[in-house]
Amino acid sequence: MSTVPSAPARLAPVAAGWAAVVTGVAIAGGIGSDTSSDWYRDLDKPSWQPPGAVFGPVWTALYVLITIAATLAVRDVPGARRRLVTGLFSANLALNLAWTWIFFRGHAPRAAGVEILVLLGTIVALIRLIWPHNRAAALALAPYGAWVAFASALTWTIAVRN
Repeated sequence: MSTVPSAPARLAPVAAGWAAVVTGVAIAGGIGSDTSSDWYRDLDKPSWQPPGAVFGPVWTALYVLITIAATLAVRDVPGARRRLVTGLFSANLALNLAWTWIFFRGHAPRAAGVEILVLLGTIVALIRLIWPHNRAAALALAPYGAWVAFASALTWTIAVRN
């Protein structure tokens, strides 16, 4: 009987770790969001902004995909590049969380607009870095990139209108 854990057994703690981190970001982001404030309700928002009920399910799906992508990337990206990818995922999640607090609590749409472009840049960089090692992981980030690109347009539209 072998004492070396199987590949799925070795991957389970990595997946659990990423799931915990991503869940923490989701919870902290939820705490930072305040769509009921007078400030937010008074913003001039475009007609193409999705209804509020869309955001929770979309972000839930995206957070699951981020967790999957991070887990697979840590498994498959080798050596020093793995450290780079791990650091970039960490920076990405910090930026993901920061946008909420800058926009909703800081009442700073322009600053949030600049910040979200950096966030989008980290998503593109992650996709490019991961692609040669695990295309499924890279592709799992594509919906996240598309949503953040849309959110960038929405953020800048709100910033310009207000």
